[in-house]
Amino acid sequence: MKIVPDTSVVVDGRITQKIEEGDFKGAKVIVHESVVAELESQANKGRETGHNGIEELKHLSELAENGHIVLEYEGKRPTLEEVKMAKGGEIDAMIRALAVEHNATFVTSDGVQSEIAKAKGLEVIYLRPEEPEYGELEIEGYFDEKTMSVHLKEDVEPKAKRGDIGAMRFRKIRDRALEGYEVRRMAQEIIEVVNRSDEGFTEVEKDGMTIVQLRSMRIAIARPPFSNGHEITAVRPVAKVDMEDYRLSEDLKQRLIEDQRGMLIAGSPGAGKTTFAQAVAEFLNDHEYSVKTMESPRDLQVSGEVTQYSKLEGSMENTADVLLMVRPDYTVYDEVRKTDDFEVFADMRLAGVGMVGVVHATRAIDSVQRLIGRVELGMIPQVVDTVVNIADGAVERVYDLESVVKVPEGLVEEDLARPVIEVSNFETGDVEYEIYSYNRQVVVMPIGEEERGKTGGAWNLVKKEIQREIGEVARGYVDVELVGDDQAVIYVDEDDIPFVIGKNGATINEIENSLGIDIEVKSHEERPEEMVDESSGAGAGVETHGEPADVQVTSRHVIMELDGMEGETVEVYADGEYLFTATVGRQGDIKVSRGSDIAEALEDAVDANRRVTVEEV
Repeated sequence: MKIVPDTSVVVDGRITQKIEEGDFKGAKVIVHESVVAELESQANKGRETGHNGIEELKHLSELAENGHIVLEYEGKRPTLEEVKMAKGGEIDAMIRALAVEHNATFVTSDGVQSEIAKAKGLEVIYLRPEEPEYGELEIEGYFDEKTMSVHLKEDVEPKAKRGDIGAMRFRKIRDRALEGYEVRRMAQEIIEVVNRSDEGFTEVEKDGMTIVQLRSMRIAIARPPFSNGHEITAVRPVAKVDMEDYRLSEDLKQRLIEDQRGMLIAGSPGAGKTTFAQAVAEFLNDHEYSVKTMESPRDLQVSGEVTQYSKLEGSMENTADVLLMVRPDYTVYDEVRKTDDFEVFADMRLAGVGMVGVVHATRAIDSVQRLIGRVELGMIPQVVDTVVNIADGAVERVYDLESVVKVPEGLVEEDLARPVIEVSNFETGDVEYEIYSYNRQVVVMPIGEEERGKTGGAWNLVKKEIQREIGEVARGYVDVELVGDDQAVIYVDEDDIPFVIGKNGATINEIENSLGIDIEVKSHEERPEEMVDESSGAGAGVETHGEPADVQVTSRHVIMELDGMEGETVEVYADGEYLFTATVGRQGDIKVSRGSDIAEALEDAVDANRRVTVEEV
């Protein structure tokens, strides 16, 4: 008997199994060189399938040496391009041709290849992939009921993140370090179960990294050269709860089921955001809404009625296109992090799909600020109307977003009326923040008794804007004193007064009209003594703010490097003097074109050796 196995049946070890069972005893096994090349390519990329296949070939050699079979390798070794085209069927075609040449039986565990070989007139043995039942995996022994994640690395003591929700601690769980063979053994067991059972699937497979979903665990397996050692990180939910466990008000539950909403679930890592998102998904499903999810990787623990989608061809935009055709009532998006995620979330919401997004944010208002610059300001309440903040596994606060036209809190001129997004406490109805555009910048203003006084948020904003506007025409530094809701006194150098007032008062009138406030111009010599005492001497009469920032001037741009603040809205100061407000880009920087007013202000600050700092809004 002559048999020609394909790659699939070599990888799963079925050929040697059949030989040892006596089915292929004495057979001539002809292995095409393309099988060896494909397995070698996979092994070089760190993939377990390649290593498993090579072990099977070694086992065949041992059986041949012991006289159980005759083993031959034939065929032309494929080119690198042909190996790359393996998924397109090039390698399988070569193997089938070898079977035809030798009038041999074609052996495969791939259903498609079996049918193609039969269509080509070959004698075929189809070995259906076995799906053995696996008991507890070795890695599962490191988990207990309060373990969220297990972290295993060769030559390092095993560690785990354990504890109650919101109080997880990263701790050592064994004194003895893991040997390399132990980590590789567990990795091989995980891959084998994923490939040979219906208990899991491979989410990502790249050189040196495999991510799988197995049972309730999401497992990342890293190998050199991608990592500096073999490592396994396994994460699983520590709790599955329903909406009743959160003791939410009936009004909030009714809010979700009375109409499709745009909701953000915010919280710090480990706070319980995903657990709450699962509860929301099940709650909506139980109330006869069609619910889908968008996840990468898929790790929400939801019932089978909720279909879970990942990236389609590597893109959530493609997934969104499919969902817009499927038209679910609600989609749970876990997690919304990058600009592309926010844009997809907004597009689906504006298309009428109810959206629930999970966002990493320490405060609930921070999650709303992530939308600024990514969604047109006036559209934000249409995209997100509800924000739920999760802390220590519980709902800490719920915000309602609504757009109104009004004069922002702390400003009184009717001319200053504009669209304002009110962020209200859902339970009490109290407005806690206002978001609006003021003189070319977006303002997120906290509202409260302490903010309404003359040293409060709105007054500080007006002072900064007056300083900025006057600073564009004055050459020296500017002090501002607010003497009423619509009145201010500014103090400038004596020589700057004519420039600030302008011909026939044209300059100061234009600034007054722009800001909606009456301004009296005086020299610094006329400042009250208490203002002189309070002045910092840094130029603008305000204290230094925030963290130091590195400013670089190139031929075309002025760049501020702000690593770790991607997407944050910040205020920029020079020696405590407010310069401007900006949103940090995706690359962790603020890039301003040279020649603009903002760039010139930064360049002047650098030239004068002034301390440039930033402060999160």
